[in-house]
Amino acid sequence: MLAVKHRLFLILALATFLVGPAKAGASEDLRQYVDENTQRLVDKLNQERGLYESDPEAFYASMDESLEGFVDFRRIAARVMGRYARQTTPEQRDEFVVKFKRSLFDSYAQALVDAEDFSIQVKEAVINPQDDGRASVQMEVTSASGNRYPVTYSMYKADGGNWMMENVIVEGVNIGLAFRDRFAQEMEANRGQVQAVIDGWGDAVESLKLEQEVDNS
Repeated sequence: MLAVKHRLFLILALATFLVGPAKAGASEDLRQYVDENTQRLVDKLNQERGLYESDPEAFYASMDESLEGFVDFRRIAARVMGRYARQTTPEQRDEFVVKFKRSLFDSYAQALVDAEDFSIQVKEAVINPQDDGRASVQMEVTSASGNRYPVTYSMYKADGGNWMMENVIVEGVNIGLAFRDRFAQEMEANRGQVQAVIDGWGDAVESLKLEQEVDNS
């Protein structure tokens, strides 16, 4: 059962980044939009499982296309770097965005492909009453064995009115915060050499073992 939970978590760590852009003016519109795109995502992943083995680069390109226009990787990467972002050049920030995105694919693609069947129910979207440019979307993932896992998307409204995802929480574990803590640990281990942290980011993500944090939450 533990292995099944690990595998499902690894799916979520990638799959929760793969929904398209929304222009929703109300909570129910946003909920319906995310639900429609989530089900479309599940279908897409099921259709492309074999592509990962036969042509990994095409698989990555397909996933990257799904992300475009919705996930603000530049915003996420800046938050992961935290205060250390001020020490980087524009070129290093661009490089980290690419490394961050690819690290998710490399770390979780195999688990995604090998995963058991699962379903996702989008339960509720809540627009922040103090800031209508921010919202959270509550979801529930159900494994083939019937286990249920809560997931929350954190979203914000970008210029032009598009809703974009900026973070995800799985069973109470804040994924963005976990990545930020890892970046800080890597900066300390590398004595403040930010380029070394960027170069080794893929290995850092792989060693993070977020699924264990979920099990312990």
